[in-house]
Amino acid sequence: MKQISGAGLGLRREMLEQLLPELPAQVDFFEVAPENWIPIGGRFKREFERCARQRPISTHGLSLSIGSPDPIDFKLVKSIKRFLDTHEIPIYSEHLSYCSLDGHLYDLMPIPFTVEAVRYVSQRIRQVQEVLERPLVLENVSYYLATDTQLSEIEFINAVMDEAQCQMLLDVNNVYVNSINHHYDPYQFIKALPTDKIVYGHIAGHFDEAEDLKVDTHGADVIEPVWDLLDFAYKTHGVFPTLLERDFNIPPLAKLLIEIDRIKSLQSIHRAKTSAGKEVGAI
Repeated sequence: MKQISGAGLGLRREMLEQLLPELPAQVDFFEVAPENWIPIGGRFKREFERCARQRPISTHGLSLSIGSPDPIDFKLVKSIKRFLDTHEIPIYSEHLSYCSLDGHLYDLMPIPFTVEAVRYVSQRIRQVQEVLERPLVLENVSYYLATDTQLSEIEFINAVMDEAQCQMLLDVNNVYVNSINHHYDPYQFIKALPTDKIVYGHIAGHFDEAEDLKVDTHGADVIEPVWDLLDFAYKTHGVFPTLLERDFNIPPLAKLLIEIDRIKSLQSIHRAKTSAGKEVGAI
């Protein structure tokens, strides 16, 4: 299995012409939505395989719908496992949310923050993990309406991680967006996360609908407060692989690489601090 590290970029078909034949050296890994690549053949399949030979790949799914009342789509899960095995991909990440209710909703809906939901979702996660023969990696999602807040968002996430024994994709931009929309301290939220569960992270831009309403879009540059949160996350949990998400309004590759370089710079700073601390401790 090819393990991810460093700074990554979401791989989209419209980027392939700029990326190939030789992938840019700054990008350490790429991430794909498996549903978008499993069914394709021809040129796109060959180009994906060329990318996978050059760099480690991670996956970030769109349609598992782990919190849905609908039955788990085990046909989908098995096809994803075959895709992971074929391309030696260790990580399958998804969203701690749901996107189906008697059919696909084409949006990510928030799971109620309740003890009952923790038990329900955790059981489904364990079932998926048995098929995948890998831990399921779940992302903290942005949401705009909380349907039930018996637990806080951070209590809900931590309870699921603990009961399901799954892992976490820390989306730093989602923490920022939710902190504005739901009025909490994003630094305290990140501090309260379990370090040993964080496998990798996402960073992205968003849209300012209003001063007190942010919308997660992945369609803009990362803003300074989000960079500051990523810096704090590294300080708190250590350096973890981090991916830049850009799903539309995609600029030329050279501009994306500026943000990739900034991720790598932050990672280098924190690795150096960690190494310096160990040397001091050894004296």
